[in-house]
Amino acid sequence: MPYPIHRYRAFASLTPREEDVLRSLGDTETHRRKGETFQREGDVLNGFHLHTNGWIASSITVPSGKRLIQKLHLPGDMLGTPSMALEQAADTLTAVTDATTAFVPYQRVGELFVEAPRLAALFTIAVQMERLSLMDALAVQATASAKERVARLFLDLHARLDPLGLVENDAFDVPVTQEIIGDLLGMTNVHISRTLKALEDAGLVARRRRRLQLLDLPALRALSPLRPRRPQFQPAWLPTAAN
Repeated sequence: MPYPIHRYRAFASLTPREEDVLRSLGDTETHRRKGETFQREGDVLNGFHLHTNGWIASSITVPSGKRLIQKLHLPGDMLGTPSMALEQAADTLTAVTDATTAFVPYQRVGELFVEAPRLAALFTIAVQMERLSLMDALAVQATASAKERVARLFLDLHARLDPLGLVENDAFDVPVTQEIIGDLLGMTNVHISRTLKALEDAGLVARRRRRLQLLDLPALRALSPLRPRRPQFQPAWLPTAAN
């Protein structure tokens, strides 16, 4: 499966050459088995990963030994980019399902700033969108109720899976355990179970095994504590596309 580039198309109209460069940015894909940790905090790195298939979690471990999941990554994400500013890996990457990634040496990204500055600018925008996502997650975790947190997560997954063609009738697979959702949202397994049941009883969602359907998108959006971020399309400061 080639690297999905839908997120870049949300920032600008891409030329055929730019699409080719993006799709060939990574090395040969590597298969990751479910449960495999392929990057650990503190590892010495010389690049990051493009996420091409499956679900992957990024996490950090606090001094108490508790794991804090920072994000559930989906195809099209870039994994490990915060570590570009450090000498060692800032987070741990673990395949939640069978997954595939493609490694990108830092040097190859540096070459974009010389050979394809418009793509380098779009890469910078993509990284900033990740920062906005983390800002929103921190704000929600600090102030929102359990229902609000879960509603926002489901809406976020819906919005990110839809461009991949993985949403049908507002339903999609969520191949993660309640424990993982709890680690992501800062909630206990029991609290997650109660919250999911409350959303079901309210007619907002329906579950069948790992399949989740959002039954009332307007109500879930009203419940979510934050509006979704929509990137500016082709900001005026973008360099001109190369021929």
